Amino acid sequence: MNQLSDTPPVLFLSHGAPPLADDQRWTRELASWSGTFKKPKDILMISAHWENAPVTLSATQQKNELVYDFWGFDQKYYDVRYDAPMAPGLANEVERLTSAYGHHVERDETRGLDHGAYVPLKEMFPDADVPVVQMSMPTLDPAGLFDLGKSLAPLRERGTLIVGSGFTTHNLRWFNPAGGPDSAPPSASSEFD
Repeated sequence: MNQLSDTPPVLFLSHGAPPLADDQRWTRELASWSGTFKKPKDILMISAHWENAPVTLSATQQKNELVYDFWGFDQKYYDVRYDAPMAPGLANEVERLTSAYGHHVERDETRGLDHGAYVPLKEMFPDADVPVVQMSMPTLDPAGLFDLGKSLAPLRERGTLIVGSGFTTHNLRWFNPAGGPDSAPPSASSEFD
């Protein structure tokens, strides 16, 4: 018998563009994945869509609208709601842990979750019943992010699911997926492959 771990994993997943929520395979895999561990106490989301220094945490005092940080999609993607509870206790713990490593932490009480956070969470926890706080990426420097990650590691022991959310490319216009299967990929994509 498989027993679910009390300690949530640390995840990195692709949130893709909003239409990825219409992909049955992706949504099924995320829903299935979240069933492989116990429901977390709360969730710390770190999305590639929020770069801000110093470390900044999303709203914990009052509900805010989701951040629809995309454009040019069907209206249904702007009508999505994800009303997860706020996580002020988690925000306090993030601030305590990261400040011990010399990081100054700010709060943005006007910021809701961006699509890098709510799109995958809506599939993993569709009842929106797990408290969530989002944290900005204060740097793109790998060493700096690694050190920040080390400071957050103790959150897992308190039952926090830590999720990094991104994608290999975000500029769909540059990537040109509408160019068709015979169009050449951008040189940076070919070089990466």
